[in-house]
Amino acid sequence: MTADPVAARRAGRDVDVHLFLLAGHRPGGTHATALADAHQYGRAAEAVGYAGVWIAEHHFISYGVCPSATTFAAHLLGSTARIAVGTAACILSNRHPVALGEEAVLLDELSGGRFRLGVGRGGPWVDLEVFGTGLDRFHTGFHDALELLDRWLSGVATVAGNDRFPFRPVPVVPRPARRIPVWVAATSPQTVDLAARHGMPLLLGLHADLAEKADMLDRYAGVAAAHGHDGHPVGHASAHLAHVGDSDAQAADDVRAGLPALLAGTREYVRLDSTPASHRDLDAYVERLITIHPVGSPRRCGEILDQAATLPGVRHLLLMVEGAGGRDRTLDTIHRIAVDVLGLSAEAPPRRA
Repeated sequence: MTADPVAARRAGRDVDVHLFLLAGHRPGGTHATALADAHQYGRAAEAVGYAGVWIAEHHFISYGVCPSATTFAAHLLGSTARIAVGTAACILSNRHPVALGEEAVLLDELSGGRFRLGVGRGGPWVDLEVFGTGLDRFHTGFHDALELLDRWLSGVATVAGNDRFPFRPVPVVPRPARRIPVWVAATSPQTVDLAARHGMPLLLGLHADLAEKADMLDRYAGVAAAHGHDGHPVGHASAHLAHVGDSDAQAADDVRAGLPALLAGTREYVRLDSTPASHRDLDAYVERLITIHPVGSPRRCGEILDQAATLPGVRHLLLMVEGAGGRDRTLDTIHRIAVDVLGLSAEAPPRRA
């Protein structure tokens, strides 16, 4: 069963709803618990009827303790039978695009086509030093990495390298049975343009409101058309913080109480050039997120998801449900969104012993 906002169904739009999981570590918990909880949320998503689950990837910070979204996706694909499982997103600046392409084809074939690959450029963090890719790869290498990854996943029999990744032609093994799409996490006009030139769908993040996302999608459509791509069937994905309460005020208070501790993990990024990382006002940012996202009563959540479903070209809504904190509370949120907001008929998800 696929979950759609009511207005999207009424308008005949093909929009489905997924979870977006951070596997964030909170004070008093452990990294192992954060990972186990996120895995349970993924299984609960299938039980109550979501279309899929997308996994974040981070290195060396507690905001998200999953360092390999493909490995997490493999585990979740193996313990589910129906849902799509995606990466939101693999950090391409830290990876060789062919190695990532091989993993993506492997997961797609073994899962019967349920794997979804999302990639991002990442940031100028110490990750680049640890993995030996460096700042130049971050600043100027994303285009070359994306181009090579696209060719590897296109279904051709052999692929040769490019100027940044030079190698002789090699067979693509395993060879994908179909072109495997790649979603590109975009926070800047330059990345939007790059994805549009390749005809790759966008992953739109939590930080942007609906108007900002609409502007990015309009820009995408123009650039894609100029490069011969039909932007209509692309199937962009849009991420949203989501939490349901008995009232708008109660849901907002839940998020105010739980989300700052999770967001504090973003302050652990270390810049490779050793300059201080900027620290946003977490309380002000939480208030912004509450305002622009489906946080509130079932009615308010439904109205905002209905609006999000009208974004041009968006076919996947990704809901970040860990904002209020706590395993049981998150499981309840997953269930309440499915039943009270999306109108699915489902039993409550099981609790972990």
